[in-house]
Amino acid sequence: MSDDKLLANLVSRYGVSSVYNRNTVSYGKQHLFDKSRETCWNSEQGTPQHIQVEFKVPVKLTAIRIQFQGGFAGKTTNLFDMSRPSQPICPLHPKDDNTVQVLTLPESLQDIARTRIKIQFLSSTDFFGRIIVYSLDFVGHAETGQEDNDSSSPTLVAATT
Repeated sequence: MSDDKLLANLVSRYGVSSVYNRNTVSYGKQHLFDKSRETCWNSEQGTPQHIQVEFKVPVKLTAIRIQFQGGFAGKTTNLFDMSRPSQPICPLHPKDDNTVQVLTLPESLQDIARTRIKIQFLSSTDFFGRIIVYSLDFVGHAETGQEDNDSSSPTLVAATT
């Protein structure tokens, strides 16, 4: 869509399944959205792992932009709408490399407004199941009449299981 834009500024809260060695200063979830090339979220070993995000307003997602550390990427990955968490809404197909990847949602799902989502990594390219993400953003637009121009940082929430 022509009015699609990056939506990280519309994230109000987010959480992750785990943090490597519980070292939240070096590897915590705050690094997902800090726009630094030097920092990352690093999960603990084991699967599944996840990132859960809540938006300030309903958004219509067209894609997810994510950058993994090669060798520590999500392998079998699903996207969930947390208003209906029992079934994934679609699989995502990330590559095992260091590039910023754009994971496009199926066209039939791009016109549905969502407030809370979860990206679940059922398996990893790492033998121990660790996931490392350097950056995360969302492509799409706020539901009509719901735009929010606040550029403040998202709120951190405790790790969820």
